[in-house]
Amino acid sequence: MAEGIENIGKKDVVWSYLATFFTVGAGVILLPFMSYKFSSEIMGIWVIFQTINQLVILLDMGFRPSFARNISYVFSGVKHLQTVGIEDTGDYDVDYSLLNGTLKAMRRFYSWMALATLILLGIVGTIYILYVLEKFNGDRTDIIIAWILQICINCYNLYTLYYDALLTGKGYIKRAQQINIIGQSLYLLLAIGLVYAGLGLTAIVASQLLSIILRRILSYRVFFTHEMKAKLAIAGSKSANEILKAISPNSIKSGLTSLGGFLVNKSAVFISSAFLPLAVTASYGITLQVIDILCRCSTVMYVALLPKLAQYRVERNTDRLKKDYEYCVISLLVIFLIGGAVFVTLGNPVLELINSQTYFLPVPMLCLLLFFYCLEENHIVAAGFIMADNKIPFFIPSLLSGAATIILLYLFVGVLNWGVWGMILAPGLAQLSYQNWKWPSVVIKEFYKQ
Repeated sequence: MAEGIENIGKKDVVWSYLATFFTVGAGVILLPFMSYKFSSEIMGIWVIFQTINQLVILLDMGFRPSFARNISYVFSGVKHLQTVGIEDTGDYDVDYSLLNGTLKAMRRFYSWMALATLILLGIVGTIYILYVLEKFNGDRTDIIIAWILQICINCYNLYTLYYDALLTGKGYIKRAQQINIIGQSLYLLLAIGLVYAGLGLTAIVASQLLSIILRRILSYRVFFTHEMKAKLAIAGSKSANEILKAISPNSIKSGLTSLGGFLVNKSAVFISSAFLPLAVTASYGITLQVIDILCRCSTVMYVALLPKLAQYRVERNTDRLKKDYEYCVISLLVIFLIGGAVFVTLGNPVLELINSQTYFLPVPMLCLLLFFYCLEENHIVAAGFIMADNKIPFFIPSLLSGAATIILLYLFVGVLNWGVWGMILAPGLAQLSYQNWKWPSVVIKEFYKQ
């Protein structure tokens, strides 16, 4: 066992499921509540806000998973971080000077990204929001205040994003999930209370901001223990510039992969807001939000095992990687089948019971979306097992899929007027043509045809 990584066992996986289910529960409670209290137009604005949040995370450029993976390498005994592949030293003692350098590299990088976020959202984002508000008939003051808070959320979240990498890389899966539960509890309680107080969309965004601040404070206390701070204080520090230089190539590839994934899965929200009414964007958007929750549930085991995948790659433990891959795929398929059936059966009937102003997509559309997203998550898991070996061969296909999605969306929605069907088919067909089958086949070939 490598010295630095925490043991990841059943308790960590159980806590990961609990945290995900809690997040799901909070979302299930809050989404109908918002649908009841807010108009379809406001829900459409909320969907746009959420999509912008996900777009801003792309400014991370793939450094968060790369930092987490390299933190795992450090705690597995690696003495030098490499651009491609993993150093095999046979010495599993932690090099705290390398850890110090990596911490400095992360802080420096995310300071730059937070500043870029402030400029980008303050100028381009504000222009876009004002454009969307031209066809908005509600309280624009509430939306503007919410947007200012949204800028604050994104800047602070990006500036402190390396805390997630630290907890994941060190193997603090259980503690990270406990922190998520606490933060999500605060978010849910504040959001409901402030909406009842009549604060509108501002209430939801302010609750998100306070929740993120609490999670970051708790994350700092978990990682930077007295023992950890003492070891870092007496250790030297390797060059942050050299570490960034070693990490950057694969991080950028990972970031481009994420950009391609965003274009595939989220660009339809922006395109629909240009061609279709806000009410349609709201219906499509809240449907995707629930499916996103299902995707998170289906990959809980995979996310919990990420630090160990990096360690097993260092140790060249193919048998354990193979077994974990089987667990991840089986859990994904089972959860998608059960969760998808529940969503299709109970989704809109529940919204009807509470007289919601916004509904999920019709069943045929919903079933097709679930099918495409199941294929998507399956190839993401396979790609993660490849990436654990510090290799990222899929960034160009991901960008090509994203570009193909944009072209197909414009053709299906803007030219052929297929509406929501076009929004579903464009990304689904783009991914089905290559990525959905390519990366699972690579992993299967490695693990089963040796």
